[in-house]
Amino acid sequence: MPSAPHAPPQQAQPQPAFTVLFVPGVTPTKWARIWNERMRRQRLELRPASPTEAIAALRDGTADAAFLRDVAADDEFSAIRLYEEQPVVVASRDHLFSALGASETIALDDLASENLLDGQDADTVELVAAGVGVATMPQSVARAFSRRDVVARGLRDAAPTTISLVWPIDRTTPAVEAFIGIVRGRTENSSRG
Repeated sequence: MPSAPHAPPQQAQPQPAFTVLFVPGVTPTKWARIWNERMRRQRLELRPASPTEAIAALRDGTADAAFLRDVAADDEFSAIRLYEEQPVVVASRDHLFSALGASETIALDDLASENLLDGQDADTVELVAAGVGVATMPQSVARAFSRRDVVARGLRDAAPTTISLVWPIDRTTPAVEAFIGIVRGRTENSSRG
């Protein structure tokens, strides 16, 4: 009786990358380093995205989680508040606000007579540099888009923004749970509290 041919050994399929998006100003480097140390079998893919792009990617499944600004948990998404960011005013170097020292702040009322630009991106900072107006944004965003021809000064009396880790409720996978643990500072051997 002839023996059955041996099937070639099956190789384990590599897991798809765990994809995390982040908006400008968020620096996920520390969390990525810890993920890479603990989760060697699953690659982490970090990608910058606008808030709109990140929400769309969470909805269509092309991202597993995202670091977003001012997004709260709802019927669609889970969200863990991580930290708050202080707002700043970004103005042209030629603007009166640039005469203030770096540690001085601007009152919210001082913006009443200014052309306040709506936006928190590189295009907005470009308009500020051109002298079109001033803009308010989180300090980390102002740093991310800093240029020599603009200044950022603290804004008092304004609400801070909140950075949260956000993911679809219906896709709370073991990888998402592992990433939550890393972001929350759990050690590798600790259990969820």
